[in-house]
Amino acid sequence: MNQNIVVLAYSGGLDTSYCVKYLTHELGLDVHAIHVNTGGFSKAEVSNLEKKAFKLGAVTFKSIDVSLGYYQDCIRYLLYGNVMRNQTYPLSVSSERLFQALAIVDYANKIGAKKVAHGSTGAGNDQVRFDLVFHVKGNNLEIITPIRDMQLSRETEIEYLSNHGFEWNQKKGQYSINEGIWGTSIGGKETLTSNESIPESVWPSQLMNTDSEVLDLHFTQGEITGINRKEYDHPLEAISDLNGKGAGFVIGRDTHVGDTIIGLKGRVSFEAPAALILIKAHQLLEKHILSKWQTHWKNQLAEWYGMLLHEGQFLDPVMRNIETFLESTQQNVTGKVKVKLLPYRFELIGIESEYDLMQADFGTYGETQKGWSGQDAKGFIKMLSIGSKIHHQVNKNQDLK
Repeated sequence: MNQNIVVLAYSGGLDTSYCVKYLTHELGLDVHAIHVNTGGFSKAEVSNLEKKAFKLGAVTFKSIDVSLGYYQDCIRYLLYGNVMRNQTYPLSVSSERLFQALAIVDYANKIGAKKVAHGSTGAGNDQVRFDLVFHVKGNNLEIITPIRDMQLSRETEIEYLSNHGFEWNQKKGQYSINEGIWGTSIGGKETLTSNESIPESVWPSQLMNTDSEVLDLHFTQGEITGINRKEYDHPLEAISDLNGKGAGFVIGRDTHVGDTIIGLKGRVSFEAPAALILIKAHQLLEKHILSKWQTHWKNQLAEWYGMLLHEGQFLDPVMRNIETFLESTQQNVTGKVKVKLLPYRFELIGIESEYDLMQADFGTYGETQKGWSGQDAKGFIKMLSIGSKIHHQVNKNQDLK
C-alpha cells in the first residue's frame, strides 16, 4: 500500500495545488498533503488549506506546526548573527524551506512512504533545499517534481486546473507568495526583470499608520523578550506582534538580488518588518556591548552561516559549530533598544544596557580621557607608525604615495 502513497509538501499555492491534481489524476497516487507551518498561519487559514487540498483530490491533509523548532534551531541564530543575505534579505524563505523539508521527510519515514513530492521549479533554490534534505534524511525516497520535470509555466498550471474544474484567480496566479513568521516573499513577472517592481496591490501590507510610534525593544542574551512594558513567554510572540506593528507602517519591504545555488542571478521581493527591525536593533545593541574582535569574527562566521543556510547546507555539522560560537557571543547582549516607526521606514534612536562599553570610566570619545595622559597618547601613536615607517624607508623607490 505504501508504494502508492506520495507525501506532498503542500502550501496551497498554485504549484502545489497543481501537484495534488496531477499526482492523483495522472499518476493515480494517494496524496498525503502536508502543510508545514513555520509560523504566522491562523487556524482559519489552515482550515481553508485543508478544504482546498481535499477538493483537489488529496486523501489526507495534515498541518504540522514546526514554528517552535524553527525559532529554536534557526531564527535565533539568524538574529544572533544579524544575518542578511547580500546585506538585504533576512533569509525568510531560504531558512523555512529546510524546516518544511525536514518535517516532510520525517512524516514520510514514519508512515513508511516511498515517494515524496514538492512543487519547486528547475531554476530556483528550493529544489536544492528539498532534495538535499530528502536525500540525507530519507529512506531511499523517490522524489517527484512535476513542475520541474515538465518545465511548466504558471499559465499552463492554471489552464490545467481550470480544465479539471478548479478555477484559479488569474491575477493571483501571476505571483508566488510565501508567508512565514520571519518574512513573506513575493515573486512575479516583475522580479524576473532587472528594472521593474511589483505593483503596490501585490504587497501583503498596506499603509495604515501615517504618524509615528516609538518602541522599546527588550533583549535578553540576544533574544527579544519584551516590547515596551509587555513581556513575552516566547520570542515568537514578540516577533508576531512586531510584524503586526511594522506592517501597519509598511516597514520591511525590499527587493533582493543574489546568486542562486545553481549559478543564476535571482531577484525576489519581500516584506519582513519584524526581521529587519530586530536585526538592526540587535546589531546596534551589539555595537555597544561586544569587543572589536568579537564583532569582527562574529561577522565573518555569520556570513558563512547565512550562505550555507541559503544553499541548503543546514545539516552540515559545521553549522552546529558556528551556532555554538554565535550563541557564546550573546552572553551580555542584554538591554533596551529604542526604535521609532514611521511610514515605510524606522529609525534606531539608541540603547540602554548595563553592559554598554561606552559607559566605561576611561573617557569619552573625541573629548576627554581619564585612563592615560597626552604623552601616553603620543607614544602610542608613534609606536603604531613604526611598521609602516620601516616599510616606506626600505621601499622608498617603489612608493606610489
